[in-house]
Amino acid sequence: MAEKHFLLFYELSPDYLERRGEFRGAHLGLARDAVARGELILGGALVEPSDQSVLLFKGEGPEAAAAFAAADPYVANGLVRSWRVRPWMTVIGPDALTKV
Repeated sequence: MAEKHFLLFYELSPDYLERRGEFRGAHLGLARDAVARGELILGGALVEPSDQSVLLFKGEGPEAAAAFAAADPYVANGLVRSWRVRPWMTVIGPDALTKV
């Protein structure tokens, strides 16, 4: 099966910025581990307003992105109100996986 890109979308709680400090180290550790395994490519919060985060995963299926969310202390501690994973067909750019 060919590798694909998957976007993990987080809907953040209104108090995300105030509360993230307590859990940030564990969250970033989880992210660094996913990067080291080649699963997580990019990630970060959207700003102005800081109400969502987006993380780009690569793999044969959405399992790595879903497992990340399930283990994330931001999710477990209510900083993330909801999350979803969507496949992303990347077609242009040096890292696109479905070149046209």
